[in-house]
Amino acid sequence: MKVLMVITSHDQLGNTGRKTGFWLEELAAPYYVFKDAGVEITLASPKGGRPPLDPKSNEPEFRTDLTVRFEQDKAAEAQLDKTLRLDSVRQEDFDTLFYPGGHGPMWDLAEDKDSIKLIESFIAAGKTIAVVCHSTGALRHVKTPDGKLLVQGKEVTGFTNGEEEEVGLTHVVPFLVEDEMMKLGAVFSKVANWGVHVVSDGQLITGQNPHSSGPAAKTLMAALKQKATTARAS
Repeated sequence: MKVLMVITSHDQLGNTGRKTGFWLEELAAPYYVFKDAGVEITLASPKGGRPPLDPKSNEPEFRTDLTVRFEQDKAAEAQLDKTLRLDSVRQEDFDTLFYPGGHGPMWDLAEDKDSIKLIESFIAAGKTIAVVCHSTGALRHVKTPDGKLLVQGKEVTGFTNGEEEEVGLTHVVPFLVEDEMMKLGAVFSKVANWGVHVVSDGQLITGQNPHSSGPAAKTLMAALKQKATTARAS
């Protein structure tokens, strides 16, 4: 089984002069769900090469056993150094797609034409995908093959207004994930700030925040196994 993980290339937190990027736990936790299940992982980003890490995500309070494992994993670090350019990857080469978050995706992946096309191609091919945290924002322009917005009428989750407020970035981000999803006609569900919450609706799996990234990857793996079992049975 092959998974494509798409990471942000954006490193500026609006015009605050502060750095952003991908959130380490949201890469590391799913990475090891996949790796430990024997899944082949490919990493891609809009610009290719080493994507920017949100420096905050590596502060002591946000480190986990898995972020430490990732940092000490030479093969994982080597992969992160050489992410493929997003415009060079094709849906046909993978079984599934996973988008870790961090604030970066709000600026690049949400508007990136290659990212939008890629997600649309996975959906059109009937494949199940997962996005977590701020990467739910990367779905804002994605359409289904019949031309309607992917999230319209779908139950989704993502980084909440309350969580954004708690990190003090409500007025820095280009849009609020929760508000945007509701504006687009999604059914947005959430639990208390920083609680684990994963939602499955058809081909789309979404996770609320960093702590939901590992569970979202597990939900995705379970869905893929179920699909494979059903396919074999038929």
